[in-house]
Amino acid sequence: MAKAELRLTGSGGQGVILATVILAEAAFLDHRHVAQSQSYGPEARGGMCKAEVIIDNTPITYTKVQEPTFLLALTQPSLEKYGANLPGEAVIMADSSLEVPEQLKKQHQVYQVPILDTAINKVGRAMTANIVAVGAINAVLHLASRESLRKGVAMHIPKGTEEMNMKALDEGLRLVAQN
Repeated sequence: MAKAELRLTGSGGQGVILATVILAEAAFLDHRHVAQSQSYGPEARGGMCKAEVIIDNTPITYTKVQEPTFLLALTQPSLEKYGANLPGEAVIMADSSLEVPEQLKKQHQVYQVPILDTAINKVGRAMTANIVAVGAINAVLHLASRESLRKGVAMHIPKGTEEMNMKALDEGLRLVAQN
């Protein structure tokens, strides 16, 4: 697989930083090279949040995403801000509650998936949206093996939430096949 430069966006508190950490961990477990970074506004919860991860089969010499090959947007403001000026080959995954501009649909492969709805209505906890997203992202990009993905999730979630988070991961993996 070629180099993947992922940018995950949403609002503070949605867990996009943790999602990139899990994706990086899973890819690392599969012996790939990774670099992860994040930034967010002064408001930790509710402010715009961006986290990035680079995954490659060769050593990474520059650790910041320069030309994203993938964008996840969980909020409308993050889609509007980070959807602009994406390279033409970039893939976009937006929560199905968002309005994706026609221009983006014309220029990019776009997946609209019910990440937030799945977390609330199928898993039972909104806070699992990031894990649902991890599953959906991996279903599209095949960044890590299922086994490494499960290990990555297990390494970074609170004790006692394993069953719920594995359900969220499995639901996310199924989302792309359904859309």
